[in-house]
Amino acid sequence: MLILTTALTTGALTLTACGSRDEGKGGGDSGKTTVVIGVDAPLTGDLSALGLGIKNSADLAVKTANKEGTVEGVEFKLESTDDQAQPSVGQQNAQKFISNKEVLGVVGPLNSNVSQSMQKPFNDAGLVQVSPANTGTELTQGDGWKTGDRKRPFKTFFRTATTDQVQGDFAAKYLYNKAKIKQVYIIDDQKTYGAGLAASFKDTFTKLGGKVVKTDHINPEDRDFNSVVTKVKNSGAKAVYYGGEYPAAGPLSQQLKDSGAKIPLMGGDGIYSADFISLNKKAQGDLATSVGKPVELLDSAKTFIENYKKAGYKDAYEAYGGGTYDATWSIIEAVKIAVEENDGKLPEEARAKVLESMAKVKFDGVTGNVSFDEYGDTTNTMMTAYQVDGKAWKPEFSGAYKPE
Repeated sequence: MLILTTALTTGALTLTACGSRDEGKGGGDSGKTTVVIGVDAPLTGDLSALGLGIKNSADLAVKTANKEGTVEGVEFKLESTDDQAQPSVGQQNAQKFISNKEVLGVVGPLNSNVSQSMQKPFNDAGLVQVSPANTGTELTQGDGWKTGDRKRPFKTFFRTATTDQVQGDFAAKYLYNKAKIKQVYIIDDQKTYGAGLAASFKDTFTKLGGKVVKTDHINPEDRDFNSVVTKVKNSGAKAVYYGGEYPAAGPLSQQLKDSGAKIPLMGGDGIYSADFISLNKKAQGDLATSVGKPVELLDSAKTFIENYKKAGYKDAYEAYGGGTYDATWSIIEAVKIAVEENDGKLPEEARAKVLESMAKVKFDGVTGNVSFDEYGDTTNTMMTAYQVDGKAWKPEFSGAYKPE
């Protein structure tokens, strides 16, 4: 499945500080070196639907690599941790991965604020991290990116998801130019992802000539939003743009409709989930953007979808399935490059060599061409706008980001 097939030197790989041949573990009985890929995501709690899709998609990539023998002499193993969408837990999980010398790369997390707690420890340890979901622009370009002072803060951080700058810009242009909505009420959940996305949307929307009638904030743990709903209803807004995730967005949208305000709620990839619709009996017409084109429409994703179904995972791959597979595969490809450049053996300084190899990773993935720029950002800036129709999200428009 989308695998480069360059042959490696035959024979078992040598034992190194970052690989093992423990009997009965990984590929131990076959004499293969075990390389662990970690995955961190919220596997329990409100965001578990997205987190489990991430875990399963990473698992599928690892199983595929082992089945196909992508890196000869290497047996990949997946180890997952549950961050519960909490930065403090994510930081603890990062330390667990760092302490296991067999771990040569980590996929995740889902939340940008969780990632902020993990980036420095991974960077200090020289351990590659690839997120399929983090969109906070500052994670790769630093806090000065808004003024054009872009500096990569952590050399170990990469992502297959595009940035909030790209997503917010795309959403604003879609709402203003395609949906013909000129007056918006902006709400965010005050978290890294939601606030950053709302700010990016506002910047582009106002530049286009749109009117932001008011900006507001909510506590994402709340489920009673009648106070802000009343303000929205009396504002004259023709839509609500929400920076946040589906557990709060679903009830917010329904309470808005229940109040008599017949206007759509639009959000980013954080609300693009089937759970948003299950939490909102009046989701019809609501809008969301998400990274890439829908995998169901991509020829490059057909094998991924088929194999995911065959694997029998009980949870859907959700919004980040394709991006997670590609994130995991990018680590696998980096390991492959490191081995090829070391005469078919896993290098002694495996983490450092895998990190060095990430800049050379380039392949045709589930979501399209996969490679990273000088900041560690994906070079694929395709986005899609979706609208709820019945009980499903339907793609409305796709396009690549084009900076002004």
